[in-house]
Amino acid sequence: MEHFFLYSAIALTIIIAVPMVRVVKGPTVFDRILAANAIATKTIVLICLTGYIFGRIDMFIDITLAYAVLGFLGSLVIAKYLSSHRMRRQRQREQS
Repeated sequence: MEHFFLYSAIALTIIIAVPMVRVVKGPTVFDRILAANAIATKTIVLICLTGYIFGRIDMFIDITLAYAVLGFLGSLVIAKYLSSHRMRRQRQREQS
């Protein structure tokens, strides 16, 4: 059973590389944000699998919870920044 989780972790590491292309070459900022969130989600699962493989799932669950909260807050901050930046541009266009 341990081999199954090890192979799953290796496959998940390879799957993380797919959204990395979108982060690097994304046509828009929103595509890059979505790809970064996909990478974060897969990383959370990978950390849990690593915890199971090492037999310390309790410690790794705490790490994944902190990582999930930081990823969520980061996405909110970026979305808030982009929406305020967009509103400023619209106001400037209206004033011109």
